[in-house]
Amino acid sequence: MADKRHEHHDDDDHSIPLRSGFDPKTRTFHCLKPPLPLPPPHSPLSCAQHALSLRLSSPWSSRHPDSPAFISLRPSRLPPLRISYSQFCSRVDSLSAYLRDVVRLRKGDVAFVLSPNTVNVPVVYFSLLSLGVVVSPANPAGTVSEITRQVGLSRPLIAFTDSGCMHKLPPLRHGTVVLDSLEFESICRSASSSSVHWIDEVEVKQSDLAAILYSSGTTGLIKGVALTHRNLITNLTGLHATVPQSEKPAVLFYTVPYFHVFGFVYFLKSLALCETSVITERFQLGQMLAAVDEYGVTHIAAVPPVVIAMTKCVEGHDLRTLVSVTSGGAPLGQDLISTFNKRFPRVTLSQGYGLTECTGGAFRSVGPEESSRPGSTGMLIWNCEARIVDPETGESLAPCKEGELWVRGPGVMEGYVGDPEATAATITADGWLKTGDLCYIDEEGFLYVVDRLKELIKYKGYQVAPAELEQLLQSHPEIADAAVVPFPDEEAGEIPMAFVARQAGSNLNEAGVIKFIEKQVAPYKKVRKVEFVSGIPRSAAGKILRKELRKTIRNSSTHLSKL
Repeated sequence: MADKRHEHHDDDDHSIPLRSGFDPKTRTFHCLKPPLPLPPPHSPLSCAQHALSLRLSSPWSSRHPDSPAFISLRPSRLPPLRISYSQFCSRVDSLSAYLRDVVRLRKGDVAFVLSPNTVNVPVVYFSLLSLGVVVSPANPAGTVSEITRQVGLSRPLIAFTDSGCMHKLPPLRHGTVVLDSLEFESICRSASSSSVHWIDEVEVKQSDLAAILYSSGTTGLIKGVALTHRNLITNLTGLHATVPQSEKPAVLFYTVPYFHVFGFVYFLKSLALCETSVITERFQLGQMLAAVDEYGVTHIAAVPPVVIAMTKCVEGHDLRTLVSVTSGGAPLGQDLISTFNKRFPRVTLSQGYGLTECTGGAFRSVGPEESSRPGSTGMLIWNCEARIVDPETGESLAPCKEGELWVRGPGVMEGYVGDPEATAATITADGWLKTGDLCYIDEEGFLYVVDRLKELIKYKGYQVAPAELEQLLQSHPEIADAAVVPFPDEEAGEIPMAFVARQAGSNLNEAGVIKFIEKQVAPYKKVRKVEFVSGIPRSAAGKILRKELRKTIRNSSTHLSKL
């Protein structure tokens, strides 16, 4: 597709808006699908109420009234924990009554959640959202200093955590609820007739804050992203509208954490669609593949490292029930997509593009036809607009031109909590969210992500995209994972340096890696230094933590030899 980016386009050619959604007058891309009906913005409605109403209106709700909501795979030899939809609703009602009547939580209060994926996390989320309490989930693997900053941003009154993370939390006004305790289990089993289904008693406005999620912090200090109920309702409605009809609800395996926007939105989507969610506290590829066979998993919500691993290790598993894999967090390379499609010809591999700042969705591949575009992350979602902006001139560009992606729509965040300067630098006065991603939109409206603007390597004045080299490296059969960062060089300014995690048993050396890339790219893009590592540091969403690798370079005493 790269050759199409530089074709000449006549901005006066009125076929362009029909084919790509680009309006040459406003220099804006529009969604090519009909507008998606959303609830009136001023009607009181929480995202929890909306998810519940979608579920109750589904034919699956009456056909499968007590189907499993969650199957939690536990460590060691413990059997999986199953929670039906009736049990889930009962637990939510009991917890909600306790938090309202005993703890005295009120609409607008903030609750911090620090836990791996367990069945108790969705119960807590749904209960808090029903009460109008702001949910602020964080990565349980975070350090004490990181969590302290997050708590300082969101200012919670109460925390929900597991026993392994309690020591990371400061004292809070309403204390800390331990999710893996007998006390919490007792609270969730104390439903009475007076506490059941009182969800509508709390009036929540769609403009009310629903969640404070945290940006990955890969390019700077962690920021608290403020999302409203309207933000979540918008994306939930879009996901609900794209699900194809089937005889029974999907069985979805979650490799994504609930504290990330991908998992957070998908948790609401699964409830709205009566799906069975198969979850695990700690992801293991073998466990996932076995679960697909054992529980009839039809869909997998994944990040790129999971897709990479699937292409290289599936022996001994049938996977005949698997229908689709949805990947998000970072773009997949064309070679990887091709390898996946050859290995799983009956499985649709689709990508989406979004940020925490736009509630996780801006572009999405819907159905096999849209998913068949190698390297694309899909088309604009409903009720959303986009621009491709020249970072130097600020000019909005035509189709197939590279620039920074801007998006606008009802999914865009309110802003960064407690940081008006960062909010103003990210969202324009007329509502455009600057994503910081270098992208282009082709003549048919499909988005292609090139790289992060700030992560481009400057080699002798040329711009080298690390993502392009990483995707090539990840296609090598002896490479389990790889990352590329700039390495300082007196003559060139910066050179591409690869960190490579080899497959078990591989003897691949530096010369082999360099030669492999050299054959496939222009001379200025060549990898010129390689360091082998046991693993690539990644965020929970699968994004490479380049700042950790750059620290390694700064602390290294090695010097580059001339190649």
